[in-house]
Amino acid sequence: MWLAAPDALAGDLTVVSWGGAYTKSQVEAYHKPWMARTGHRILSEDYNGGVSEIKSQVLAGNVTWDVIDLDSAEGLLACDEGLLEEIDSSILPPAPDGTPAEQDFFEGGIGSCMIGTVVGAMVFAYDQSRLSPGPTTIRDFFDLEKFPGRRGLRRSPKINLEMALAADGVPLDQVYAVLATAEGVDRAFARLDGIKDQVVWWEAGAQPPQLLADGEVVMSTAYNGRIFNAYALEGRSLAIVWDAQILDFGNWAIVKGAPNLELALDFIRFASMPENMAAQVSWISYAPARRSALEMVGTYHANPELDMISHLPTSPDNMKTAIWQDTEFWADHLDELNERFNAWLVGE
Repeated sequence: MWLAAPDALAGDLTVVSWGGAYTKSQVEAYHKPWMARTGHRILSEDYNGGVSEIKSQVLAGNVTWDVIDLDSAEGLLACDEGLLEEIDSSILPPAPDGTPAEQDFFEGGIGSCMIGTVVGAMVFAYDQSRLSPGPTTIRDFFDLEKFPGRRGLRRSPKINLEMALAADGVPLDQVYAVLATAEGVDRAFARLDGIKDQVVWWEAGAQPPQLLADGEVVMSTAYNGRIFNAYALEGRSLAIVWDAQILDFGNWAIVKGAPNLELALDFIRFASMPENMAAQVSWISYAPARRSALEMVGTYHANPELDMISHLPTSPDNMKTAIWQDTEFWADHLDELNERFNAWLVGE
């Protein structure tokens, strides 16, 4: 049963996500069929992450966003601060074989305020037409002598600090234990110091593929789905290096005081159906957050000969040297490490 008859619900739904190929995949897999089913419109907005806008809307009592796509750490932080509605996971549809949703989602895919939708990876990539032979490990990303040239990094301590420690020889399963110490933080920033003068900072997910294609950088961190889209759909000669990539869930959440709460819950339930999750993967190389959806994954929408499974962050070959982002670590330390990172950027 749906939460309510769609024609009994009023209003248009505002859904906020990361833009580009990712939002396109959501529009095709979720927005369009949900609008056709309910007769309600979805107003799609883009943002670059963070909780500041959510907090501003909630504290001002002027909430205009309904559903938002959040990474796990920022979602947990927003939930702890009372900025998100709690979501009863019992509303989620079971797997086709009747397995309850709570058992079908991958571990960490359901939270009190968030419902996982995809598993994505922050990887690093390069342009094969400009760099051959190319890098093969995270150490290569930080090696300016072996691979001279500028690097693209997201303007955030998250991902950068983990990758810096991995490049500095910290075992992948100990990265967060080391980063939890003052010495570990110093060590990560010291590693970043080695490439700081060669960094081009990016904020929007569309920037890294363009920086690579334009030759402004020789390597860049990037969302794996953005790089996949660049070579699979646009024909660019970009390649992903699957080493020390950081895995995380993309999650649906509802802003506290959302003007269309029942519609938002209805949309999340619809988007959590395994067949709809699998449909999203035909548009972008992020893995679905449910096991049953993974079994339904097929080929790329623009090329039926391109099997999507091997391009997903959770495929066995791509998982060999992956790091799962520690959500609780970043929820606990994001503010202080943001402050340290911003001071480091300006040389303080």
